[in-house]
This record gives sequence, structure tokens and C-alpha cells, in this order.
Amino acid sequence: QSWSRGMSYCLHSESHLDTGPIYVRENGKLHMVNRGAGGVQNVTPKARPFSLFSRSFSVELCMNREDDRARRQRTDHFIFTYTKEGNLRYSAKSLFSLVLGYISDNVDHIDSLIGFPEQIAEKLFSAAEARQKFTEPVTGLRALQKFTEAYGSLVLCSLCLRNRYLVISEKLEEIKSFRELTCLDLSCCKLGDEHELLEHLTKEALSSVKRLLLKDNSLSDTGLRRMTAPVRVLKKGLENLLVLDLSCNPKITDVGIGYLLSFKKLNCLDISGTGLKDVDAVIKRLQMQIGLVHSKVPLKEFDHSNCKTEGWAEQTVLQWEQAVMEAMKPQDNLRSRAAALRFYGKTHRIEEVVKCTLVEPETKASGNLQFYKEKVQNCHLPLQKEVAGSQELKNNKKRALAEQERERTSKQKHLCLTVEDWDLLNTY
Repeated sequence: QSWSRGMSYCLHSESHLDTGPIYVRENGKLHMVNRGAGGVQNVTPKARPFSLFSRSFSVELCMNREDDRARRQRTDHFIFTYTKEGNLRYSAKSLFSLVLGYISDNVDHIDSLIGFPEQIAEKLFSAAEARQKFTEPVTGLRALQKFTEAYGSLVLCSLCLRNRYLVISEKLEEIKSFRELTCLDLSCCKLGDEHELLEHLTKEALSSVKRLLLKDNSLSDTGLRRMTAPVRVLKKGLENLLVLDLSCNPKITDVGIGYLLSFKKLNCLDISGTGLKDVDAVIKRLQMQIGLVHSKVPLKEFDHSNCKTEGWAEQTVLQWEQAVMEAMKPQDNLRSRAAALRFYGKTHRIEEVVKCTLVEPETKASGNLQFYKEKVQNCHLPLQKEVAGSQELKNNKKRALAEQERERTSKQKHLCLTVEDWDLLNTY
């Protein structure tokens, strides 16, 4: 009875508060207090849901930004799409895609890809390229070398670096890792005779180059002598060269053209804008010794439109160029410094991109000096005449070589031997 009076007192005193249902446990059974009757009801009715949080309560999931790789691994296992109703739907990726993504994330740890199927290797290269793994300073070079040593020309068969001297300076080792290139365009890069890339051209890895464009690169006779030395001495290097562009290099003279006579397979040659002294003699010499004919009209082989970057690494080269362009953007502090210089009337030196010029002004007098090799000679003549013509051509070549040898030996006598040397030789 005292329990009933206390309970009814609590009910009447807190009737103005909505505390929800009240349960009482008595003799091992749970009872709910009925407020209307003031007693206890054994049957528990359905209670209205009781919300733990208010409607304005929200939860925000925070993750450590440094653990981005772990988050990406968790989400990369699924493909998220939307249904027609606008609901989010996800499906699991294939095991091949998961393995491909894992290997591409760790592509620099691959030991070798020699003998691996090229169809799968192309997909692996594309996945690593999408993750920009080849733009990383050290690991990118190591990963790229694994692909180039296994697949050669498939990675890159043609490379155009025209007017991209900054890419060459930043990614020189990566460029040197490419093998079996057939076309290489280095026009307007101002490399000079001492550049490491020109020395790399003579290596065995680039003996497959058939089209080489070195227009406007500040080359001289010294650079041509070094570039042709393996072909002249060892019969290696650029022995398969078919097209060569040396235009707009005013330091190349008649002596440098003599080094090019070792390229027996050469079909097209452009030496416009060079510093030749006796143009007629050079034209006759090229025709007599390697069969190149002076063209009266410009040749399409030198319009610089046929050489493009082609291969798996085409987008990789574009990523390198974009990274260089981003680094070249002026920063805010440099802009303020330039504004201060202008305010105080001081001249500010602006580094402009070197533009490729077609022909140097001082060498325009030489005109168009493009040469080509006639495909078929004397094909409609009888066999005897053809043999006679070839024999005459051989005799002319022998006479030209003999004259060249006499000139060379005479120059050596006059230049290399002094009076003291002659006196020493006469004593024997």
C-alpha cells in the first residue's frame, strides 16, 4: 500500500513531464505503470520509439590525411556507379584489376620483365603511367628502364623533343634509357658539341635510328667528328641512318661535311644554313661519293611534321613537359620583385624561350642545300651499259678517294711535321 501511494505521488507530481513509459520489476516480472488507472499493467504495450539523439545531431567521419594510401586501397576494390533512380551502387573489381593496381603501385620493385607477355605489360605500363610513377625522380627511372630493356621500340619508337631543351636537361637519364628508337627530333635545342645526349647517339642502344633531326643545335665540325667516329672507325653507331638534318648550324664547314661521307645508307641530307665555303665542291663531292643529288625544291622529309612521339610512353613525355612548365611558372614573390624593379626604374632581365629560326641571316646566301638519293639509276639500260656505268662510277670513286687521301697526307705533312721533326727523321 505504501508502494502504491509513493508511485501515485510520483506520477501526479511529474505529470507535467513527458518521461516516457515507466517499468517496474516485481517478483521477477516486468510491469508497466498505467498512468490513467494509477495501477500496474502486466501486459506491455507497444511503446513509441525513443530517440537517443536529437534531429539536429550529425556525425562526421574524419580520417588521417597521411593515410591516403590505405584509404585508396580500401576504395579501389570497388566500382561505384548510380542506378536510374539515383541510388549509389557498387560492385567488386576483378582480381586482375586489383593485382594490376597493386603491381603498378610498386612497379619500381620489379626485377625484370623480359619474356613477360607484351599485352599485359602494356596494361601495366598504362596503369603506372596513370599513377604518374614515371615522373618520380629515382623510382621512375628505375621502373622505366625495366620496360625499355624488355620491350624496346614498343615503349617508344619515335621521340620528338623539338624546342624542349628543358625536358632534356631535367629528364636526360630517362631519355637515354629509351632503346631501338627509329626517329629522334632534337631540333632547336642548342645542345652544342659537348652535350651528353649527342655522345649517347653513338651508343649501340640507338644504332636503330634512321631519322635524326639536329637542326639549330650550335654544332660544329668537332661535334660531327665525334658523332661519326664509331661509324668511320668501328662501323657501328649511326650506320643505319637514312635522314639527317643539320641545317641552321653555321659552324659546320666543308671539313665537317667530309665526316658525313661515312653514312653510306644516307638517303636525305639537309645542310642549309651551314658555313660552307665552296658550295659547288661540296655538292659535287656528295654526289660522287655517296650518290646524293642536290634538290631544287624543298623536300618533305625535312618539314618536321613526320616526326612525332609514338609508343607506350607518349603520355609520359607529356607529363614530363607539364611538370617542367609548372616549375617555370613565376611565383608570387618573384612577381613582387619584378614590380619593385619596374617601380624604381631598374631594368629586369626576362628569360624568354629560345625560338627556332629557320635560317640564320648570315647563311641565307647558301640557299637551299637539301640532297636526296635517286631510288633507281639506269634501270632501263642494257646490262652491259649498266655494268660499264657502275665500273665508271667505281673508278670515279677510287680517283676521288685517292685525291682525298693525297690531300689528307699533304695536310698532315704541312701541319703535323715541323722543321725539327724533319731533321729528326733525316738522322735515321
